[in-house]
Amino acid sequence: MNHNDKEYTNQLIHETSPYLLQHAHNPVDWHAWNDETLDKAKQLNKLILVSIGYSACHWCHVMEKESFEDVEIAQIMNANFICIKVDREEHPDVDQVYMSAVQLINGNGGWPLNCFALPDGRPVWGGTYFPKMQWKQVLENIITFKERQYSQLVAQADELVKGIKSMNIFPVKNKSIFTDEEITNVYDSFNFQFDNENGGLSQAPKFPMPNNYQFLLRYYYQYKDIETIRHIELTLKKMAFGGIYDQIGGGFARYATDNKWKVPHFEKMLYDNAQLVSLYSNAYQITHNELYREVVEETITFIKRDLMNPDGVFYVALDADSEGEEGKFYVWTKNEINEVLKDDATLVSDYYNVEGIGLWEGGKNILLRTIDDEAFALKWKLTLDELYNIIYRAKHNLLECRSKRTPPSSDDKILTSWNALMITGLVDAYKAFGNNEYLKLAQTAMQFILIKMRKADGSLFRNYKAQKATIDAFLEDYSFTIDALINLYEADFNEEHLITAKELAQYTLTHFFDTDSGLFYFNPIDEKKLFINRHDVIDNVLNSSNSVMVTVLFKLAIIFDMPHIHDIALGALSNMKSQLKQYPTAYSNWASLMLSFKNKYYTIVVAGKTATTIQKEINAQYLPNKILLGSNNDSKISHFDDRFVADKTMIYVCTGKECLLPTENVTEAIKSMNPSV
Repeated sequence: MNHNDKEYTNQLIHETSPYLLQHAHNPVDWHAWNDETLDKAKQLNKLILVSIGYSACHWCHVMEKESFEDVEIAQIMNANFICIKVDREEHPDVDQVYMSAVQLINGNGGWPLNCFALPDGRPVWGGTYFPKMQWKQVLENIITFKERQYSQLVAQADELVKGIKSMNIFPVKNKSIFTDEEITNVYDSFNFQFDNENGGLSQAPKFPMPNNYQFLLRYYYQYKDIETIRHIELTLKKMAFGGIYDQIGGGFARYATDNKWKVPHFEKMLYDNAQLVSLYSNAYQITHNELYREVVEETITFIKRDLMNPDGVFYVALDADSEGEEGKFYVWTKNEINEVLKDDATLVSDYYNVEGIGLWEGGKNILLRTIDDEAFALKWKLTLDELYNIIYRAKHNLLECRSKRTPPSSDDKILTSWNALMITGLVDAYKAFGNNEYLKLAQTAMQFILIKMRKADGSLFRNYKAQKATIDAFLEDYSFTIDALINLYEADFNEEHLITAKELAQYTLTHFFDTDSGLFYFNPIDEKKLFINRHDVIDNVLNSSNSVMVTVLFKLAIIFDMPHIHDIALGALSNMKSQLKQYPTAYSNWASLMLSFKNKYYTIVVAGKTATTIQKEINAQYLPNKILLGSNNDSKISHFDDRFVADKTMIYVCTGKECLLPTENVTEAIKSMNPSV
């Protein structure tokens, strides 16, 4: 018998995470991940079940309904295990460790993640989603093993821990120089996997992976390889035309289940959309493709409408499901289109491939595009302006109709790192398009983080919900926030951003730096809850916290003239060379940093009364190999010493300690930065 009413209440009722609260009335006696729970397991000598998911996870909901709301299953779990529910978005540290264990056991992983562990937390066995009867069998097998062959469970834990720790060994290498050949090797590994028909990499499911394309943009800028920009443009167009992009409301879904970007997994995540805003904005700076502007504007509109809270910070996700059905909120029947659009229905149905390749399940359509506006207007014998007016009107009417449907639920917690990504996205959009609203949104969100999510000792919290922050920040939160502060400074020249960035970097060096590996731990050095403190180094759907941390140290070393910080950054990147060589596509942000070390990296110093005007001109360009510093009067940064000239605004372009002759001409200054040198 299933129970989903309030008949049962467990310890999760005291949590703020929407995902944990979804399970607060399960008959399973769930606990949160904390010292008290872990101590309880040791005291009672009970095996632990760590069950990890997130609120927008479809199969997490399915397993809850089938198994965790079932009283008989719950009784078995409660009698034999300390059951811990973890929101992977709140605790990426726990997720990383137990995911590594499950990947070692099964060769793959995913969510929901269910991992059994000894009373001390060391994993013994696990998997992902299990149907109810299979889950019951798994529970009984583990119970039997504990009763009859406990020593085998301990031996299995020893092997798994050894395996997980072996992934975390980084022998310190001598500081390297980096070569064109090494960088080309990274590019070639992407090139080998390109899907030249649909964009992206040749695989399904297809994930956007913005960091891959940020590296490729940077590679194109440095080496002017025409094939690279062609592939980037193909990918960005196919994603923007595909079902993965919400054609009516803006914003991208998590991934496409097929290789043509048609059928999305309908959940929408803040971190994907933040990074894609950055990517499309940066690509616009190179190409001036108006499609990219449209995508950025619509995506930011979606984020403001559906993910922004009244304080100006951003929620983490929208669920894939509504009314118990994945994608129901987003798809359309032909009759619905006809009813809403009347005379425009035939044209708009053709535009979005309704009843054509957009047809999905049960007569429902995923709206998607296949041809450019110019070709479509020609087909329908319209001017572009006439077409734009019809499509604009249709989007407005369809969005209004859709807003009356039951929406997917939102996960309304605030995460520091994901908000930092959104701040960077907004700053990148401001730089590309000059829309002051984007800058104001970025400033407001950063102010919230620094006021509500920073402690008196200068450290950060990870999360914020219901007027409280409860989890200490991880390396990801520090590195992404520092990066956002540096980016924000380049947009508004507020030196407080740089001072705060430096303070947070010093805190991170003190509390997270591992002198043995030259890298940073994901948790603070004194973290004791987990049996291992990992180094997060793989650039996946998010850039690794180490690659971001090392990149911001590289920048801060230039801004504040700190050679010892530069040495730490160089040492960390040198230690990653063998990984970069073996699996280049898993280290794209490290590869971007390698380009910064390999090729000339510039400091542009703008000193004088019209510094903000010049700042906007420079920011409109795609210049990934520079730090932009500016001031219209006094400055605490040494780069401005003796740089102010009465009644003039001078631009100084420098590499290291060498500067070219100053100029008042932006074009001349940018021309002096030859990216191929």
